[in-house]
Amino acid sequence: MSDQLEKYVDIIFDKIYRKFKKLGYVEIEASGRHVHLTRAVIDKLFGKDYKLTKIKALSQPGQFVCKERVTLKGPKGQLQNVVVLGPERDKPQIEVSKTDAKILGINAPVKASGKTQGTPGLEISANGKMLHLNEGVLVAERHIHMSMEDADNLFFKDGDRVDVEIFTDRPMMFKNVKLRVSEHFDTYMHIDYDEANACNLQGRMLGLIVKNPKN
Repeated sequence: MSDQLEKYVDIIFDKIYRKFKKLGYVEIEASGRHVHLTRAVIDKLFGKDYKLTKIKALSQPGQFVCKERVTLKGPKGQLQNVVVLGPERDKPQIEVSKTDAKILGINAPVKASGKTQGTPGLEISANGKMLHLNEGVLVAERHIHMSMEDADNLFFKDGDRVDVEIFTDRPMMFKNVKLRVSEHFDTYMHIDYDEANACNLQGRMLGLIVKNPKN
């Protein structure tokens, strides 16, 4: 597909998505392994006062992919060329899949983003410099970022749990998906690559939000 045609398809998809969100559909995004770094870690790996290089905006406002890459090393193996996401955070966080964790030899728990207390650490390196992190490795709990407008329209609130049905050639129901509602969010569901492969997620696709009976 040419770049111009791909851009046109994205425009049409966005228009459709704006309408379907009102019916309870959500776009699914697969999130690969990545790291969030603090100022102190950036200084150590890339140099004092180094500024991360933005190369691509993400779906959530203010979030972006950086040019910088790091290597993660655990007790059994390592992962190279791992993407850094910006902006800087108050605590380092390394998000991997369960498959990635097995390669590293780490028992990474499934947790909500930001809940790094009690998680395992590892070695992180770049530019010939290495740093040991005492904690921060987790498998991100599947979740939906949702705008206030969309939450109000669907009668949801922050912290609600929903089920999401995925319509692919390997259809699946993702259970107990946490809603994160904020005026700073755009509405997208995030799953990791293990989950994306399990349902054969291909390209831009929608899932249907089903009210969880536990709510």
